[in-house]
Amino acid sequence: MAATQTDYYETLEVARDVDAGALKSAYRKLAMKFHPDRNPGDAAAEAKFKALGEAYECLKDPQKRAAYDRFGHEAFTQGMNGGGGSGGFGGRGGQGDFGDIGDIFETIFGSAFGGAGGMGGGRQQQQRRGADLRYDMQVTLDEAFEGKSTEIEIEVSQSCETCDGSGATPGTSERTCNLCHGHGAVRAKQGLFVVERPCPTCGGRGQVIEDPCGDCRGEGRVDRPQALAVDIPPGVDTGTRIRLSGKGEAGARGAPPGDLYIFIHVKPHSLFEREGTTLATRVPVSFTQAALGGSIDIPDLDGSTNTVDIPAGIQSGKQLRVRGAGMPVLQGRGRGDLVVEIAVETPTKLSRKQKEILEQFRETETGDECPESRSFFSKIKDAFGT
Repeated sequence: MAATQTDYYETLEVARDVDAGALKSAYRKLAMKFHPDRNPGDAAAEAKFKALGEAYECLKDPQKRAAYDRFGHEAFTQGMNGGGGSGGFGGRGGQGDFGDIGDIFETIFGSAFGGAGGMGGGRQQQQRRGADLRYDMQVTLDEAFEGKSTEIEIEVSQSCETCDGSGATPGTSERTCNLCHGHGAVRAKQGLFVVERPCPTCGGRGQVIEDPCGDCRGEGRVDRPQALAVDIPPGVDTGTRIRLSGKGEAGARGAPPGDLYIFIHVKPHSLFEREGTTLATRVPVSFTQAALGGSIDIPDLDGSTNTVDIPAGIQSGKQLRVRGAGMPVLQGRGRGDLVVEIAVETPTKLSRKQKEILEQFRETETGDECPESRSFFSKIKDAFGT
């Protein structure tokens, strides 16, 4: 473009603060007016039509428009000429005109173009830490109650001992990448813009290994079994996550390792069901014990016994709570509660003497012994007259 080219806003006959909608309307109106089909053989109209298209293509794009507003046509003349080549990839060597337009867009848009180092300066490479790993561990309810120390063995990438994690054969070292010249990124022209991508030769590190380590093949890490001590605190539940910092996969070529996360799964218990710190159990009692009252002993996970008093006349489904007899609070103090649900069991096998005693009892019933039953049948009588 010539330096004396008409201002894009003047070409489109709009003010510099025009919004996107008005800009589009102005372009359509003028493009229709100067379209070659409406002006056959008119070279001036054809030139005007092309100028309108060029101006609109720039100003309709917010990023291009911001660059144009700040630098005018100079925003797009630098880097479009000279010895940089067209559409090529490479580092800063031999690509000086890339740096000019890159500096312009870094000034306007900052790290959106070129990462932390920007497009106008050196690129500080960050090592990519190793991946985090997951290990699923099953524990019993008793182990979840008491906590435990155990040891696990996993196959995991670890720093190569031969090259000390560098990836290079001992006695050798990395060299600067010839393609990106140590910047870790290469650039390519795409239309009016410069696109920056990780260097395909060094993978964005800026350095390459000429003589890779024979044991790790240049990765700086190898897979081997690792034994780890794990402390399970009291009160863990299914879904509890324990983090072992730095025990995950080793980073490539000396990068920091990831973490290992141990996910706890508590096995079902034969007696107790668990909800948070609350333990629940269902206890069958005989109908005589339910009628006369008494007590039952329920074992505690700590090895002791909880004695639960059964009040006379208790009904099935009634829940009795024992404070402080549940699960420990994880990373805290105290314990939850034990909830005992009563299930009154009707005898299915009676001796002759027991039947006689029950018959005698039935003969003495007045209905007041079971007020709920009496109330129910009274409702039936009121509803149906029977």
